Amino acid sequence: MGPPREGTSQRGMHEVPAAAPLGRCPPVSWSQSSAVLPGCKRRRAASSIPVRWLQALGRMAWHPLLLLPFLLAAASGNTAPIFNMTLVYVPEDLQIGEPAFQLTAYDLDGDPITYGIVAGEDSFYFEVNPQTGVVTLKNLLDRETRARLSILVSLSDGINEAVIKRLTIIVEDRNDNAPIFQNLPYETSVLENTTVGSIIYTVFANDSDTGAAAKVSYSIQEVIPDTTKNQWLFYILPNGSVVLNNSLDYTMNTFFQLKILAQDGGGPLGNQTVIQSSTTFLSITIIDVPNLDPRFLNEPYAGSVPEGCPVGTTVLTVTAMDRDTGVNDKISYSITNTSVPFAINDTTGTIIVSQLLDREQLPSEEVLLQVMARESNLDIYGNVAQASTMVTVSVTDVNDNKPQFYQCSISNCYFNDTQSNFTGSIVEHSSSKVPVSNLNIVAHDPDKGINGTFELYLQGASASAFTVSPTRIVGTGEVQILVQNPSAVDYELTHVMVVQLIANDTGNPTDCCSTATVTIDIIDTNDHIPEFPQSSYNLRVPENSPDGTIIATITAYDPDSGAGGQITYYLLPESIQDIFMVNATSGVVLVRNGSLLDRELRSVYYANLQARDGGNMTGTTLLEITVLDENDEKPVIIGSYFISVEEGQNVSTQIRAIDNDEEGTPNSELGYRIVPGPYSNNFTINQITGEMHSIEPLDREAVDDEEGQLVVTVEVYDHGVPQLSMMVNVTITVADVNDNTPVFLQQSYEFFVFEGSDGSFVGDVMATDADRTEINSRISFQLERSTGSSNFLISSIRLGPGNYSGRLSLDPDVSVDYDTMQDKFFSLVVLAENTAADNAGNIANVSVRVNILDVNDEPPTILPSSLQGVSVSENGTQQGLVHTVVASDPDTNHSLVFEELSVACYKGGSSAGEVCWDWFVLLPNGSVLANSLDIDYELCDLVLLTMRVEDLYTQKGNQYSQNETLQIQITDINDNAPVFLPISGTFVMVPEISPVDLQVATVKATDADSGLGGTIFFSIISVVFVQEDGTKRPFENLFKVVTSADEDGYIGSIQVASNLDSSLKGTYQVTVEARDGAAPQHATQTTLNIFTVDQSYRIHLQFVTTVDEVQSNLESIRVALTSATKAGVYVAAIRSYEDSRATQVQPKSVMEVYFVYSNGTALDVNQLTLLIHSDPLVLANLINLGLAIIGPGEVTEPSKEKEMIGVIAGLAAFLVLVILIAILALVLTIRSYKRKLSAMKALKAATTLSPAVVQGAGIPGTNKYNAERANPMLNLSLDPSHDLGFHEETSSLASINSLDENKVDSPMEDNFKAQRGSPHPTDSTEDEALAAALNMKEPPKMAYINAAFNTTDL
Repeated sequence: MGPPREGTSQRGMHEVPAAAPLGRCPPVSWSQSSAVLPGCKRRRAASSIPVRWLQALGRMAWHPLLLLPFLLAAASGNTAPIFNMTLVYVPEDLQIGEPAFQLTAYDLDGDPITYGIVAGEDSFYFEVNPQTGVVTLKNLLDRETRARLSILVSLSDGINEAVIKRLTIIVEDRNDNAPIFQNLPYETSVLENTTVGSIIYTVFANDSDTGAAAKVSYSIQEVIPDTTKNQWLFYILPNGSVVLNNSLDYTMNTFFQLKILAQDGGGPLGNQTVIQSSTTFLSITIIDVPNLDPRFLNEPYAGSVPEGCPVGTTVLTVTAMDRDTGVNDKISYSITNTSVPFAINDTTGTIIVSQLLDREQLPSEEVLLQVMARESNLDIYGNVAQASTMVTVSVTDVNDNKPQFYQCSISNCYFNDTQSNFTGSIVEHSSSKVPVSNLNIVAHDPDKGINGTFELYLQGASASAFTVSPTRIVGTGEVQILVQNPSAVDYELTHVMVVQLIANDTGNPTDCCSTATVTIDIIDTNDHIPEFPQSSYNLRVPENSPDGTIIATITAYDPDSGAGGQITYYLLPESIQDIFMVNATSGVVLVRNGSLLDRELRSVYYANLQARDGGNMTGTTLLEITVLDENDEKPVIIGSYFISVEEGQNVSTQIRAIDNDEEGTPNSELGYRIVPGPYSNNFTINQITGEMHSIEPLDREAVDDEEGQLVVTVEVYDHGVPQLSMMVNVTITVADVNDNTPVFLQQSYEFFVFEGSDGSFVGDVMATDADRTEINSRISFQLERSTGSSNFLISSIRLGPGNYSGRLSLDPDVSVDYDTMQDKFFSLVVLAENTAADNAGNIANVSVRVNILDVNDEPPTILPSSLQGVSVSENGTQQGLVHTVVASDPDTNHSLVFEELSVACYKGGSSAGEVCWDWFVLLPNGSVLANSLDIDYELCDLVLLTMRVEDLYTQKGNQYSQNETLQIQITDINDNAPVFLPISGTFVMVPEISPVDLQVATVKATDADSGLGGTIFFSIISVVFVQEDGTKRPFENLFKVVTSADEDGYIGSIQVASNLDSSLKGTYQVTVEARDGAAPQHATQTTLNIFTVDQSYRIHLQFVTTVDEVQSNLESIRVALTSATKAGVYVAAIRSYEDSRATQVQPKSVMEVYFVYSNGTALDVNQLTLLIHSDPLVLANLINLGLAIIGPGEVTEPSKEKEMIGVIAGLAAFLVLVILIAILALVLTIRSYKRKLSAMKALKAATTLSPAVVQGAGIPGTNKYNAERANPMLNLSLDPSHDLGFHEETSSLASINSLDENKVDSPMEDNFKAQRGSPHPTDSTEDEALAAALNMKEPPKMAYINAAFNTTDL
C-alpha cells in the first residue's frame, strides 16, 4: 500500500489524524508528559490534570474513544478544528468554476472555521470558499497528465494555530481521448496471388482512457477505389489485423487505400455517453505476379513488300506486351509457319524478308504468318506464357515479266511451256473478221494490273491480209487471227500464208516483247452434202438430268477436203434448243437445261439434227427423245385431320395421300409412319394403308395444352431414290371429364402459433385437382370435427387452375393458453372436396398439427459446468477456439448472444493489471478464442473473463442472465532458460587440505517456468586450470556438482571429486551448466574462478609442546591465529619435529598451516610474523600455548641422483683446479700472512663495540636484515668473498650468526636483554682502531643468502 501519507497514520484501509502534523509541535502524549521535542516549548493547560487521573485513564484502554473529547477539553481551554477527510474524487471533465468537492471539518468549541488551500504544486487547479469550504475548479484537469493530485488544506478557528492537512484528490477518468494510431504511416505491399484469408497488415490504435473507453475496435469505412467488389475485398479483425477477403487482380487495381476507423467502447463525458473515434489510411500496393499471357498490340497486322526486294527488307514490326505490367517479363517472338520467305527478330518483333520474293511463284500474293510471342519465364502455374497472332503480308507486283505465247485454251492453260510457232487454216475467200481456224493461242503476262497490260499486232508479208484480235490484253487473253482482206486469202494464189504475232509490254522497256510465227493453211471450198447413216434415231434421257448430260453422238459424212469436208451440226427447231443442244463439231447431243426435263409435264421430244459443211450444204435426220421418270415428286396429302373425343375413349382415322411419279414404280409407292413427338408413343399406324389408332384410351390430364389438344405428326413417304416424304398433323381435342380426386401437396402439415394470438394466421394447406377445367377442378376445404377443431377456422383460396389453398387461422373469439394446455398442440384433419356438379363428393383429407408456442419471458442462464476446467498454454501455442461456454433458456424460442463485460488478470493470486486484456475474445456464440501470441504464464497465470448472455428474442422480462466468470488457467510451457544469479564472493581453496566431497564453490540459478520446466539440474561442462604464466590446462573429473533447491531457486554445490595437485599455482576455471527438466530443454552456462593456495604459502609453526598437546589446544590456537590475522586458518598437518640442527630452542612438534582470505590471497611467513608481533596479547597467548618458531614450509631436498651428478662434476673440476690453486697458494701465502693477521685482529676488536645497535630480523624466517648486506650482530657489511683467516685463529670462537631459524622471544626476554649493558666495555682507543680497520675495507659487494645453509655450517 506504500508508506503512510504525510500528516496521517495508516491502519487497515482507513486513515486517521496523526499525532504530530508536519510543521507543528506535537501535543504532549499521556505516556511521555515530560518529553519536549527540540525547538518546541511546552504549553501548560489552563487547568492541570492530576497524575493519578492519567494513570487511571491509561489503565482504561477500552475507553479512549469515549473519553477523548473530555480529555482534550480538560487539557486545553479551546481545541483546534478537526478534519477527517483524506481522499476525494473529481471527474476529469469538470469545467472551470464548477464545484469540485466540499471540505468538511468541525470544531468542538463551535468556533467558525475558515478554509484555505496552502500554495503548492497542485493548488494551481483549485480554489476554496473560505466560509463554506466549497472547492471549485480553477484550471482544467487532465487525468492522462496527472491522475492523482495532493493539496494542503488549512483550517483555522481564529484562536488556535491553523491545522494543515494533506488531501489526496483522485481524478476520475472521462472519455476525452480518441484512439490514436501508432507507428504511422501504414503502408504495405501484397502479392497479387496472396491466399484469401491471409492477414496482410495489422494496425494498432492506443486510447489513453481507461475501462471500456480504452478498448478499441476497428472497422473499414471506405475502400479506394470505391467499387462494389472492393467494398468486400478486405475485412478487419478485432485486434486490428486486416484480412484479405477475396482474390486480387493487378490488372484491375494496383493500389488500394483503406480508410480504417478506430473507436473506443464509449464512456461518460459531459453528462452523456460519448464514443471517441479516429481514422487513418492503410496504403496497399499490389505486387504483380506472372499469371497472364502476353497480348499483341494494334491487331490486326498487315503489311506489304514488293517482290524482288533485297533480303533483310523490313516488312513490319509486331509488338506484344506482358499483361502482368508489374512484372513486364521479357518477350521473344517466333514465326510458327514453316517454309515461308520471312523471318522475325526474336527480340524486337521486326519481320524481314528472308528469301528472294517472286510474286508469280508464290501460292498467293498474300502470305499469312502466325507469329508467337512468348515470355522468358514460366507463369506462376509453371506454364509457358504465350500468345499468337496472324500477320498478312502482301507481296506487291513489279513489272519484271514480258508477255509470252502459249498453245492452249484459256480454260485449261497452265502456262508451263511457251510457244513461238503456231499453225492454223482458213477457207479461201473467207469473209472479213472470220478467224483462222485451229489456232489455240493464249497470250499471258504474269504481272498484275497495269504491269500485265500489253499490245498485240502482226508483222510480215501476209500481215495485211489478217488482223489480230484483241489488240490489247491485260494479264491473259485468247488471241485470234482474223481475215481482214478476203480477196488476199486465195487458195489459187498461195496455199500457205505466214504472219509474225508480236506481244509488246510497253511498261517494260528493257525486255518488252515476244514474237510468235503463225502459219496459216489456205483451204479449198466445198462441193458435197453431209449425210447421216440413219434417217431417224430413238434416244432416252432421265428427267432432271444435269446440264451437259450426253444423250448420244450422231455424226454425218462429207467427202470434201478441207473446209468443205468440215461438218457443223445444228439442232432444229430453235425451241428445242432451250432444252437440248448439239456439239457443232462432234455431233454430240447434250442436255442444255436439265431443269426443264420433267416427265410429269412432257415425256417425249422430237427434233431435227442438221449437218452443214463449210460450203453451207446441209443434211438432216430425225431424233425422238423419250424422257425417263425420276423420283422427284413428293407425296400429296389429301384432306386435313381434326378429331374431337372425350377422355377415356380411343381414336381411329386413316391418312390419305397420292404420288404423281410414274405409276407402278417405287417412285409412286407410298408408306406411313408416326414422327417421334410428345404423344407419338400413344398411337400406332399401318405403314401401308395409313390407318392410325390410339394404343389406349386418352386422358385429358395427360395433355399439357389448356384446350386439351394434342398433335400427332404423320410422315407419308415414297419408295423411290432419293426417298421423298410429306408431313401432316393430326390434331385431337380431348374433352375433360371429372375423373380426379383432390390431392394434398404434403402428407401432413405442422404449424406453430404463439399463445394468446387470437384470430392470427396459422398456416396454409395446399391441394390440387388434376382435372383441367375450372368446374371439374374446384376445391372446398373444411375441418373435420375433432378435439380442439372448434378453435380454428379455414377458408378456401384459389391460387390457379386446379390449385387451392386452405387458409387456417385461430378463431378470434377463442383464446389459447399455453400454460393451461396439457398437450401443447392440436391435431386437426382438413378435408378437401371436389364440388363439381356431375360428380360431387370426391374428398381427400390430411392431418394438421398446430403447435402452440410459449412466449419468451424467462431470462437465460449460463451453465456452470461450461465455466470449469479451461486452460490455455502460453506463447500462442493454442490459437483459435479454446473453449465454448454454453447457455440455456427455458423458453422454447430464444436466440442467445454472449457479451464480455470485463477481464481481470492475476499472477500468483495478485492482480497483474491489464496485461491479459487482449489475450482472449468472447464471440457471440460463446466461443472463446485465443487472440494473441503474447500469452505469457510468467506475466499472468489466471484470467477471469466476466460475461453475461442476452436472449435477443425476449418479449418481456429480463433478457440478460446473471453475470458469470470464466476462469482461464494459463498453463506454463518451458520457454525460459535458467538464469544464474550474481555471485558476490570469491572462491578460494587449498588443494592440499581439500578432501573429496569438500564444497569449494556454489552457484545459484532460477527459472521463471514452473514444474519440470522450472526445475534446474546443474552439471560441470569443463574444468580448465590457468597457471600464473597464463598457460591453460584442461582437467576432467576434478569437480562435481550437487543440486539442491531452496526458496528462491536452485543451488549447485561445487565439490571436490578427486584428489587435487597441491603443487599447482593458479586458478581453476569451472564451467557450470544449468539445464531445466522439460522439453524443449533450455540451458545456460557460467564460469567460476576458484583460486588455489599452493604449498608456497604453507607455514610451519614449531611448538615446544608435544603433538598431543598441540592437538588438544588446537581450537585455542586457531582462535588466536584468526584473531591476529583475520584470515581463515587451515591446518594441513600436526607432526613431531624432526631436525638434527642445533638451535637455541628445541621444538617438539610442527603445525603446518595455511592462512587464506576470502578474496583469494594468503599470508606468507613474513606477513604472518608481522601480524602476530603487532598484537602483543595474541603473541603472549600463542607463546603460552607453546609456539616457539614461525618458519617457512620445507624446501624440497635434491634427489640422490642429482646429488651424485653434482659430486662427480665437482670432483672433475676439482682435479683440474687443485694443481693451479696449490701453486698459487704457495706463492701468495708468505706475502699475505701479515696482512691477514692484522685484519683478524681488527675484526676481533670490532665484535666488542657498538653496544647501542639493536639487531633484529626484518622478515622472520630468512637471513635478510634491516640493513642491506649488514652483519646480523654488527649491522655492518660483510663480504664473504674475503678470506678473513678463520683457518688460523677460530678455534676459540663460537658462531654468533645462528639465525637460520627465527626464535620467538617473549616480551619479558626482550626487556631483560634491553636492560643488559654491553658485555665488553671499550675505550676510545679501541674505537679509533676499529674505525681505522673499517676505513681500509674494500667497496661493498652483493651477498646472496642460501636458505639451505647457515653460518653454523660455515
